Amino acid sequence: MAGDVKQKTRDDLRAAQAAFERAESQREKAGSARRKSFEKAQRAGMTLREIGEIVGLHHTRVGEILRRD
Repeated sequence: MAGDVKQKTRDDLRAAQAAFERAESQREKAGSARRKSFEKAQRAGMTLREIGEIVGLHHTRVGEILRRD
């Protein structure tokens, strides 16, 4: 019985870690897509303030996102 509980706990831990890693990967992809969209808007002549107003972020935050490596 105790072995069954430990095995279930191990399985739960592995599943939680796998779910976390999938979510993290999706977050990174979404962040990259957002940055590319900001860059495209900037190339189209939009200011940081305009981009920020559209997406609901302060213009300084938009600038920070654009400066990320």
